[in-house]
Amino acid sequence: MKPEVKKRGAMKRVWLVALISLVALAGCHSFKKENVQPPTPLAKDFKPTVQVTKVWTNSVGSGAGDSGVRLRPAFADGVLYAASTDGKLAAIDATSGKTLWSKSSRTQGWFGWGDKKRADVLYAGGPMVSGDLLVVGTLDGHIYGINAKDGSPRWESVVNSEVISSPAISGNLVIARTQDGRLYGFDSATGERRWVYDQDIVPLLSLRGNGPLMVANGVVFYGSDGGKLVALRLDNGEKLWEQTLASGEGRTEIDRLSDVDGGILLQGTTLYGAAYHGNLVAVDGPSGRPLWGRPFSTFTSIDVSNNAIYGVNDDSQVWAFDKNGGADMWKNDALKYRWLTGPAVLGDYVVVGDLEGYVHWLQTGDGALAARERLSKKPIRAQPLVVGDMVYVEDVKGRIGAYRLGAR
Repeated sequence: MKPEVKKRGAMKRVWLVALISLVALAGCHSFKKENVQPPTPLAKDFKPTVQVTKVWTNSVGSGAGDSGVRLRPAFADGVLYAASTDGKLAAIDATSGKTLWSKSSRTQGWFGWGDKKRADVLYAGGPMVSGDLLVVGTLDGHIYGINAKDGSPRWESVVNSEVISSPAISGNLVIARTQDGRLYGFDSATGERRWVYDQDIVPLLSLRGNGPLMVANGVVFYGSDGGKLVALRLDNGEKLWEQTLASGEGRTEIDRLSDVDGGILLQGTTLYGAAYHGNLVAVDGPSGRPLWGRPFSTFTSIDVSNNAIYGVNDDSQVWAFDKNGGADMWKNDALKYRWLTGPAVLGDYVVVGDLEGYVHWLQTGDGALAARERLSKKPIRAQPLVVGDMVYVEDVKGRIGAYRLGAR
């Protein structure tokens, strides 16, 4: 299990595939290799304390495949939008699971026959939807604007590197981030580039992954590969402030990894973020002033409820922290080394997926395991998506499951 190696022109850059990608090979490789811990076995006598109904399942292409990205669907107006790295894009009724439309991009070969061995479009960043605009980025450096009603193309823009995190749409702008540390602002109607921010320095060694962008109050917030929380002006990409989440200290290059690969959360005027080999922090949004911080290492997104922040650390232990000061509330290590997704809060429960295709519900009050369902036998890497009383989960092969708490 070696790190993925990519070249950027004359410069050789090494992207360390996140551990969750590595242990996804659990089904076909032994865990006897040094420094790779076997997943904690699931309790065979587990008795759920809440019933979960699998409402429907569907699939979109081959999902993220072996790309290492964390594809998950987007939701708008009762519809889920999902994409795959083999060129599939689909709209799915969020209630019934019925496919409303599906598009496949294939290379046109002889006499118009499609080449089934490869796709024109390698979707990887997104999708994201606002109104009737669907936006998705690709592994080969493109941003596509698409009609959300029928999947027809609107515009295409070219960037310098992979787009492996979800773009953001705000008003007349689409904001996209590339793997080389740049952020771009595009006109949402035409795809014309309005601005570019290129001041980030991406370390030579970095986890493969970028957290999704967040836009609020005319500001773009994101976590950098160098362990920073950064705020940019939405209208022109000018940097407003940055705050350190991880210092990148250590004896080895691995020890100095300090990526912020999860999403940034905003409640009121307070931002919450966490970094690999770094800290969980609360920051005042307008000024960038730190409010509190505590050590916590993660490469997944966090989630927040009324009084607590939930996260999964780099050993896949699920934690809950007091939102007002970061004090420990509880820790659950029953799923340790199962390389969990980031947590998603659904009512009184926290939902996570694991490397063997299981979905777990934990009680928000004390972290006790409450329910377990299996979507598939493939790893789940993307944070579950909660909409109302439903949670949607996608595995690496593009299988999507919709679940609801309640009687079967």
